[in-house]
Amino acid sequence: MGCWFSKKSKRKSPEKEPTPKTVEDKANSSNANNIDLCSNTTEDPPKQYSWDKREKVDPKDFMLTGLKNATVGRLPGKLNGQQFVIQDCDNCKIFVLDHSATITIDDCTNCCIVMGPVKGSVFFRDCKDIKCVVACQQFRTRDCQKMEVFLCCATQPIIEASTGMKFGCFQYYYPELAFHFKDAGLSIFNNNWSNVHDFTPVSGETNWSLLPEDTVVLDHVPAPDPESEFKSVRISAEASRSIVPMTKGGRRKESDESCLFVFFSGDYTTANARKLIDEASGKGFVLIQTKEVSMRPEDVSRVFQNDAEGLLEWITNGPVTALELNGDGVVEACKSMASDMFSGTKVFVSDNRNTSSRDVDNFFNFADMQMGL
Repeated sequence: MGCWFSKKSKRKSPEKEPTPKTVEDKANSSNANNIDLCSNTTEDPPKQYSWDKREKVDPKDFMLTGLKNATVGRLPGKLNGQQFVIQDCDNCKIFVLDHSATITIDDCTNCCIVMGPVKGSVFFRDCKDIKCVVACQQFRTRDCQKMEVFLCCATQPIIEASTGMKFGCFQYYYPELAFHFKDAGLSIFNNNWSNVHDFTPVSGETNWSLLPEDTVVLDHVPAPDPESEFKSVRISAEASRSIVPMTKGGRRKESDESCLFVFFSGDYTTANARKLIDEASGKGFVLIQTKEVSMRPEDVSRVFQNDAEGLLEWITNGPVTALELNGDGVVEACKSMASDMFSGTKVFVSDNRNTSSRDVDNFFNFADMQMGL
């Protein structure tokens, strides 16, 4: 039988004589070489990098300068985290209703200014007769006079060579504000508005003070004019609608009894904290301060002491949110609210009024150290 495949014959086929090139072949070969040489000398198109594709930025879109008697600013979505500059403005109403990287305000007089959340610093220099609403990571003034500031500041506010400074708690709302806080990396629960540091104190004089608790924000920083470009933005300065909780801050407490209430990280932590604040306020209790911080196992042991063991597993989910509530009978009221309203949520509540002050001090001293305050 034959095979499907057979070996190649070992016999060599007679070698073919090379065919001599004709004149035409040589010409074609020469032309081909010339074409190859020409193609090699053709320049490649320039490379295009990612930054070449970015939309060109006009610096004028990110500054307000030399304005007088005007209502101006930026609507939501116009800054998107860029730096912003305000300078040489007089008798203006300025609304920067977007999140930004930093904002500097120089040489402005008799202006009302509203600033959306600022990821970095807000720096006022050489300004006078300013009324403003500000949310930022860092707040600083230098060589300023007569300012009223409704502030949310993650760190300690600093004034330098400034006089007649008055501070109140941030109270403001517009629909995009909660998203702008998130975009700027700011927590609504980390607000040190009343913990002001004066770099240049004068003996026997007070360069700063706190505004009265019943101060109405819109009486000091009015809403936009009805005919301005900001008329379509729904703005409110009611404490009940403010994105940032209204806190008493450094003012004197009405009661000797305070309670520590801590929410551990979860899907509804912020909503639960706001729900508790509303319920406690309705019962006549006062929110003194709030903090949102991350904790390690050793921190839990130091802060919560005898209750630490049952809380260790809960800190791995994320930051904890703590509130200090004040008023006679607040500890028992908080325990009742925790049972009735948050039975399916992990929380810590001071157990009795004899140890509640220690709970408050332990937690907020720890939080201040964590935040470098």
